[in-house]
Amino acid sequence: MHCSSGACPVLARPVRSVGRPRILSLSVPILIGIAAVCGVAAAGNAQSSPKLTFKKVLEGSTPEYLEICVDSNGAGTYDGRRLKDPAEIRTLKLSAATTERIFALAHSLNDFNSIDLESHKKVANMGRKTFVYESNGQTYTAEFNYSLRREAQELADLFEKISSVEEHIKALEFEEKYDHLQLPQELLQIRIDLDNKALADPELLAPTLRLIAHDSRYLHLAQARAQDILARLGESDSRSPER
Repeated sequence: MHCSSGACPVLARPVRSVGRPRILSLSVPILIGIAAVCGVAAAGNAQSSPKLTFKKVLEGSTPEYLEICVDSNGAGTYDGRRLKDPAEIRTLKLSAATTERIFALAHSLNDFNSIDLESHKKVANMGRKTFVYESNGQTYTAEFNYSLRREAQELADLFEKISSVEEHIKALEFEEKYDHLQLPQELLQIRIDLDNKALADPELLAPTLRLIAHDSRYLHLAQARAQDILARLGESDSRSPER
């Protein structure tokens, strides 16, 4: 280098991090960018799966409090209990047909956006019912004791039929462990409910019914009734039950 003034400026030498390849200095912004993209994708996936919640509170009923949450893929949770008891949340997976019907009824009610479902008539306390629809960061709610809207009645009835299935499962699981003698009576009630079309997605009972049908510890009558219900549901009991 030639410096006409006779003095050359001192040029700073590039400093290299010892033991760290330069590519690592680029990894932080790259990872931040990737995380941002993934975050947007995750948000998009969350937004693409609306969630519907049904709650009912009626003191003295069984259960006194019930809450069912389900997304548009049929995955959800159930909580049914006495009001004074702690939450007892169970997971469930509804059939495609039931899930589609639930969301179709909600859509017919404008997803509960700015809608009054209460009849405003003097009727008995039939339980305080609440619908909640969540999608794309928006939440809409409707509450009522009794509604004249056919869609609201059907939707509430459908959720209560799901609750009946879950309550039967809970009862069977309890009796399997603690009260074998009550199993035949519970299974008889399930058959009655099936005859009366009082259950939605009764196939959810199948895993528990298989346990009873295949376990010789239980009364023969209980095993026979479990096998009969499985046959009604079109569910084979030949598969080994899972414990």
